Amino acid sequence: MTDREADLVDAAENGRPPSALTATEDRDVEDRSGPRTPVIYQVVRRLGEEEMARPTFSLWWSGFAAGLSISLSPLAQALLAMSLPETSWGRLVSALGYAVGFEVVILSRQQLFTENTITLVLPLLARFSRENLRQLARVWSVVFIANMTGDFLAALFFSAAPVLSADLHAAMLAQSVEAVGAAWPTTLVKGVAAGYLMAAMVWLLPAAQSTQIHMIAMMTWLIAAGGFAHVVAGSVEAFFVVVNGHSTFLDVAATFILPTLAGNIIGGTALFALLAYAQVAREI
Repeated sequence: MTDREADLVDAAENGRPPSALTATEDRDVEDRSGPRTPVIYQVVRRLGEEEMARPTFSLWWSGFAAGLSISLSPLAQALLAMSLPETSWGRLVSALGYAVGFEVVILSRQQLFTENTITLVLPLLARFSRENLRQLARVWSVVFIANMTGDFLAALFFSAAPVLSADLHAAMLAQSVEAVGAAWPTTLVKGVAAGYLMAAMVWLLPAAQSTQIHMIAMMTWLIAAGGFAHVVAGSVEAFFVVVNGHSTFLDVAATFILPTLAGNIIGGTALFALLAYAQVAREI
């Protein structure tokens, strides 16, 4: 008996109209359908709960590794920029290099502060408590400091060690000076945009499955091409400017790092995380 015949018999026995699809076709529809929004929410929320439960020692080293790895983003971007003509499309192509560090960090599950702006906030919104708030503060502070430490050592290495050619060093320095040169209100707004895009990427990754590498590349390319500000990747450039004597720690902290940090938190938490929670609050 075929699936269609079985459906007709079952419909007759149970007094219901026959389905327009066979059982095999119904299964095919389920296989091809993406996960429902509450499913994505639960995946991201559970990731956040797992991160909250991790020991500080593990978070530190994972965050430190992420700070080192993310330095590949401005490096690859500068490498492409120095090889392309100074045209409007050249900037769009060189922005593709920005994805390299993010691919390494995210696919290897290293701790990146801007990912935590949504994954850790969803458990807090679902069950607001003093303990969850304490865990959020612990993870955020440890990961951010670890990211910044890795960033600084990477910038110091690129500057002091004979690893970059003169042309690549000049291209990376010019790119870094431009990245951190805006006034702090502008940087804050750019940080909001980058924070929102990073949170959106984290939300989309569970549904992306085998195409995660393309999703990461698309969202991070948009950050670079749009000139938005990401606090971890951008701090590599900020520290690179400092160690090369073009600014001071106080200046880059006041005009770039702190405004970008605030913007990323606003974009990833106050905007995206709250919107993500609101659309499933009545379904969970």
